Amino acid sequence: MLRLGLGAALGLALAGCNLPRGAGLESEVLGMRSSSADPAVRDFAVEPVTRAALPVYAAWPRPGEEPMGWLERQDGPANRVIAPGDVLAIRLWTNEANSLLAAPGQRAIAMDGVTVSSTGSVFMPYVGNVKVSGMSPDRAREVIEAQFVEVSPSAQVQLEVAESTGTLVSLVGGVQSPGTYPMRNQSYTVLSLIAEGGGVIEEMNNPQIRLIRGDAIYGTSIDRLFSDPRLDTTLRPGDKVIVEPDERFFLSLGAAGREARHPFPTDQMNALEALSIIGGLNDARGNPKGILILRNYPLPMVGAEGGGPTHERVVFTLDLTTADGLFSAGQFPILSGDLVYATESPLTAADSILAALGTSLGIASRARGL
Repeated sequence: MLRLGLGAALGLALAGCNLPRGAGLESEVLGMRSSSADPAVRDFAVEPVTRAALPVYAAWPRPGEEPMGWLERQDGPANRVIAPGDVLAIRLWTNEANSLLAAPGQRAIAMDGVTVSSTGSVFMPYVGNVKVSGMSPDRAREVIEAQFVEVSPSAQVQLEVAESTGTLVSLVGGVQSPGTYPMRNQSYTVLSLIAEGGGVIEEMNNPQIRLIRGDAIYGTSIDRLFSDPRLDTTLRPGDKVIVEPDERFFLSLGAAGREARHPFPTDQMNALEALSIIGGLNDARGNPKGILILRNYPLPMVGAEGGGPTHERVVFTLDLTTADGLFSAGQFPILSGDLVYATESPLTAADSILAALGTSLGIASRARGL
């Protein structure tokens, strides 16, 4: 019975080699590439993150990012510009006793509710259609008056914009008061519209701006607009602005401080920043030499012209125990959908085996004493 007990103890010690862990060893994860007989399992590339390799990776396509341009600011005239759909209030004055424009004894004609047509013109009696869209109210008044002077030399025109329905822009969501707002002038910008809507909702993560103009969609973040006034785009009538949270994310698993799904707090993020967000490595388990970043590339990006990954699945490896590894990690970008995987330290696994072995031998010793 003593021999059986000792054998059982040794068996338990050996079983300690397979004790459950929260993460795999780096050699286990990457070793599958050479040890597995399944081509699908072996079909991934391992790329170290070093100073020499960073320019190579920077030339690769960036999966998980929708390319979206943005428009720089182009200031227009400070005063309002008439647009189709605007409603004008026009008053015509004349001092001629027998003028065609007014009844006997009448010196002014009020023409309220004159709507600018879809072609940008208004109809004036005895004159016909007069193009006024794209003009300031003062310029439109001069143009209409010049037409009437040919009919009545003493004619004078007064013009005001009664309703500016043709210069509306929409603020769709992500602010305190979404809605439709009139453009106050032709230099009305995205940030001006957002401010008029009460500002961005405070709890929104890294707010993203989407500008819909006709069939085109442009995008940037509000942080970029704040940091560079040139990007505070001038709006046009009919524009739609949407404020929405940043939907990008990365995952953390293994011997990390936190295993979770993390939203992007900023437009750009590097590997060191990602490690900071997840709380670094688990002090008792993590392997600073074995930080893995797993990324999937769509097939069209593999071997892309001008440089690209050799496989759809790529594992980038980081060694945080060297200066080059630390500096390079601070320059390596994390992309949406990346998995940051902290492998288990080999010393932790060895400690677990020794602890199990010590426990086993203790049980065996007690068994021999019985």
